[in-house]
Amino acid sequence: MQNVEAVQSSSTGVKTMDSAQAPSRAKEFAATTKMSAKNINAFFGKTQALRDVSMDIASNAVVAIIGPSGCGKSTFLRCLNRMHEVAGGSMTGSIHLDGESIIDDDPVLLRRRVGMVFQKPNPFPTMSIYDNVAAGLRLNGMHDKKRIAEIVEKSLRQAALWDEVKDSMEKSGASISGGQQQRLCIARTIAVDPEVILMDEPASALDPISTAKVEELIYELKNNYTIVIVTHNMQQAARVSDFTAFFYLGQLIEFGETKKMFTTPEKKQTEDYITGRFG
Repeated sequence: MQNVEAVQSSSTGVKTMDSAQAPSRAKEFAATTKMSAKNINAFFGKTQALRDVSMDIASNAVVAIIGPSGCGKSTFLRCLNRMHEVAGGSMTGSIHLDGESIIDDDPVLLRRRVGMVFQKPNPFPTMSIYDNVAAGLRLNGMHDKKRIAEIVEKSLRQAALWDEVKDSMEKSGASISGGQQQRLCIARTIAVDPEVILMDEPASALDPISTAKVEELIYELKNNYTIVIVTHNMQQAARVSDFTAFFYLGQLIEFGETKKMFTTPEKKQTEDYITGRFG
């Protein structure tokens, strides 16, 4: 069976996390559930994308969702802030945030609490770096320029981007590198102070150095946020997550602490996927 340390020390050159950290941290988080999904079935028209998925997501933890293409990873992620509806889908089952049903919440208010970072960096191209981060604040009715400036700087610092852009804040958000654009999008997300951050393949289009910066950022952000990340990269899941969920054909096959799943998975399907027998 492939060891998690071996998974973590990939040949990409990306900085890795201590393999002992994730499970020990995971035990600390296990007592508090931030989001809870029960019996989720998701559809696109008559096509069923998710089948009876249940999962508890711990506060201030990183949950990685892995599995082959088309297995329902991104669909489940979008269900967590009702973006699945925007994509034309429907859903049955229940999802709770701090014990309250998200179905009863206003979708706009929900997405302030549960923000999303997409696979492809999507800064607003006609806006400056500063205005990209400030956009959500202004949309939410904030007009105090001093307060906005403080939050913009704080968010860029949290996203590990401030030192790189502080002297060029008036430049277009689309003028910086791909890795910087992704961190800018993360800064834009955290500026509105969400509780949960969803990330759909946030580093898949980035080079190894930019990937390392995003991964280190994820590891730091969980001190203040709950993070759910979809990734095809098992090494990435091993490096950054406390818990891992393995999806296959729309079903949640296994969910548990990352180190345990990568060393002693409970299901044969999980072992076959992790060891590269399929996927």
